[in-house]
Amino acid sequence: MVDLNTAGQRSIPTEPTTTARAGDAVVEATGLRVSLSRGGRRFDVLRGVDLQVQRGEILGLVGESGSGKSVLSLAMLGLLPATSQPQLQGRLRVTGTDMLTSDAEARRANRRAHLGAVFQDPMTSLNPTMRVGRQVIEAAGGADEAIRLLDLVGVPDARRRMNSFPHELSGGLRQRVMIAMAVAGNPELVIADEPTTALDVTVQAQVLSLLRTLRDELGCSVLMITHDLGVAAQVADRVAVLYAGRLAELGPTAAVLSEPAHPYTAGLMRSRLSLHTDRASELMTVAGAPPDPARMPPGCAYAPRCPQATDACLEQLPEPVPVETDEGTDATHLRACIADLSSVRRLAAAVTPAVPIAPVTASAATESDAATVRRVEKTFRVKVGRSLGPKGRLAALRRVSLDIAQGESVALVGESGSGKSTLLRVIAGLERADGGGEVVLADGAPPQMVFQDAGASLTPWLTVGALIGERLRHEKLTSSARRDRVVAALAKVGLPEAVADVRAGELSGGQRQRVALARATVVPPRLLLCDEPTSALDVSLAASVLNLIRELRGSLGMAVLFVTHDLSVARIVADRIAVMYLGRIVEIGPAEELIAAPRHPYTQALISAVPGFGVAPPAVLGEPASPLAPPPGCDFHPRCPIAVEACSQPELDVPLELSPPRDGLGSGRRVACIQVGRAS
Repeated sequence: MVDLNTAGQRSIPTEPTTTARAGDAVVEATGLRVSLSRGGRRFDVLRGVDLQVQRGEILGLVGESGSGKSVLSLAMLGLLPATSQPQLQGRLRVTGTDMLTSDAEARRANRRAHLGAVFQDPMTSLNPTMRVGRQVIEAAGGADEAIRLLDLVGVPDARRRMNSFPHELSGGLRQRVMIAMAVAGNPELVIADEPTTALDVTVQAQVLSLLRTLRDELGCSVLMITHDLGVAAQVADRVAVLYAGRLAELGPTAAVLSEPAHPYTAGLMRSRLSLHTDRASELMTVAGAPPDPARMPPGCAYAPRCPQATDACLEQLPEPVPVETDEGTDATHLRACIADLSSVRRLAAAVTPAVPIAPVTASAATESDAATVRRVEKTFRVKVGRSLGPKGRLAALRRVSLDIAQGESVALVGESGSGKSTLLRVIAGLERADGGGEVVLADGAPPQMVFQDAGASLTPWLTVGALIGERLRHEKLTSSARRDRVVAALAKVGLPEAVADVRAGELSGGQRQRVALARATVVPPRLLLCDEPTSALDVSLAASVLNLIRELRGSLGMAVLFVTHDLSVARIVADRIAVMYLGRIVEIGPAEELIAAPRHPYTQALISAVPGFGVAPPAVLGEPASPLAPPPGCDFHPRCPIAVEACSQPELDVPLELSPPRDGLGSGRRVACIQVGRAS
């Protein structure tokens, strides 16, 4: 496998490299098949992929986890893991080099001279023990070129940032450093594998804008791998939809996303959340699950999940062919489906009868809230650089107050570093607040947490039954009674009894998240704390988990505090939304009203950055200030478009104040902004 500490690095050619003529493809895959071995079983991951990436284009590659997207990118880079004993067939030429038949040295030379890579998590791709300047210099060939590249990708004060370690940079800046390394030497192709997954919407908007700008300025091609169709819509010229190792659909972005020609594409489109998704109904999902790659069906792999499937679909493996329309054959738009195109278009356009969910309301007559947070502060002592002097003080929470009623759902949104997860950990008792504030919890079972990475939070050597049963150990149950409670908890989250006898590593990502919810709710808590539980899931899996959380909240009567960077998710799951910035709540109010008419300039910026089809979101000005040294006055004023001189005064303390209603909206809205009267 690739050493991610050197991913994207290359030597600078001393002579101009030979490139193909304008308009030629930089990637040509024909009949590409890849199988990998794991645990004594062989899996067909790619099953005859025909795909080209044209010079100067951005191709979006979308599909659920396990569809083969990352394996295809690793095959292009010549970095398939040797431990998986890869077997490749077909043809794959990347920037003129045959990546299947060439030796390792030729593939390595091609990577260094012509290819760049940007991976999902820059913290695992950058060497944590090296200053970023040294790492960029290794890729760029010199300090001056490294500074030029950091300037090119929008790193502010690039010369000073050269002396920083990766952990001293924000997530957005770390991803910019990775992109700078990827474009060193003017590569012909940049492969970006989920570069915006789990990023804040503002940072995501900046990264997407940067990739498109670099394509325009450098003339390189970009393969953009993502499970978010909204991300693909922002930057891609064409979109390729991959399912079970085969191409399901390929065409111009506008055509694929506005008039999908494959039922799978239509299903992904219908599962995607937006700021206008019906909050009162069950979220739509793609039914079923992807097939086992070790036992692929003979016909269309999507047929068992497809509402348009016929008997022929179960036997016939469809090849991608041009879409036939009333205007004729569209050679630029391909689909691998034998279903009638008009029926697929009707499926995409149809409004499925809404399945209403029982409304859940907070209990107004209870004696106490599920949680009451009063002026809570939390400061961490952190090492600053290589200094041997006193540690710095990182103010993660600064006088935060929040009430969560019994049965209420509140979403916390904001950029990384705003204090969302720290607040959850303080409420859960995993962190102790500084003196002066208080957290008061209702009587009953203590709060339970559900984390973003369910696999990391589930003990790998225990069976699921043992994991869930641990929470029942104080109830003095017989083995049979405990088993019954475990099975009932699994059933409540939609899992069969057999899951109790397997380990978490044998389950899919969506199943692991359901197990985490079963463990958290087998003894129903008064308050469920969710820390980004859907951010890394495919759109359909995310929708199913959100449906489950809403169902559990209603049936168990518990309150929910839900951390997310996705405002579409916050609007769906919450009664109220609290917006955090640098350790403070800057706006809080009813979810629907806050999204429809945000008051605080920061809330407005977050909402404007949400990706949508055919609309390029504006990027928020500047980077978030460091919590080690918050700016004087209003924390947001260095980035605020309506800031005035008074906003920067050191003595300014902006409390959350009740905002007067406007246009019939705003009842109960609280905003921390002295300019809120003019914010729009």
